[in-house]
Amino acid sequence: MNRLLDKMQRRFGRFRIENLMFYIVLTMGAVFIIDYCMMFSPVNFSLSSYLYFDRNAILSGQIWRVITFIFMPVGSNVLFFMFSLYFYWLIGSALESEWGIFKFNVFYLFGVIGSIIFGFITGYATNYYLNLSLFLAFAMLYPDHTISLFMIIPVKIKYIAILDCVYLGYLFIIGSWQNKAALVIALVNLIIFFGDNFIDSIRNAKRRYEFRKSLRGRK
Repeated sequence: MNRLLDKMQRRFGRFRIENLMFYIVLTMGAVFIIDYCMMFSPVNFSLSSYLYFDRNAILSGQIWRVITFIFMPVGSNVLFFMFSLYFYWLIGSALESEWGIFKFNVFYLFGVIGSIIFGFITGYATNYYLNLSLFLAFAMLYPDHTISLFMIIPVKIKYIAILDCVYLGYLFIIGSWQNKAALVIALVNLIIFFGDNFIDSIRNAKRRYEFRKSLRGRK
């Protein structure tokens, strides 16, 4: 995968977008502010209602919905939303710094394409699983990074990721086929980018086991 990305970067690297997550978070914040302000306006208007993914609306001519769903705000609570924006920016910046601008762009693009495919199959798509893949990628790269839960309790990312995986496994068991498909698409993105890491980890574990076994055989 890394060799393929290197080839793609040499050919398409000039099209990379630096600070991609900053622009996405900034747009999400703008949408949230507009919707929040319109709640106190006599005009019955919601910008979000024109942005979410809707297959029927797209096929009727509202083509922008194919991409604008990634800017949909997460939640309606102001404090939770502000924390979410900061967290997404932190994750995106860390991944971009670790992988490089182009590789992070490709990772996010793969997630968007997967979500779009899922949306045309089921009729609806959300940025939830796309953001989830970002979080899990961050947790795999920085498992010991600590955040303040509820701005008070320090918790390492790896423990939150473990709880998320348990919850996602539960959802996969009891969820509809749409939920199963959305989860699989999000995980496929991780497998594509971290498959080599998984294989190396298995090989290293096997080598350590065989080495210990050989030591026991010499005694």
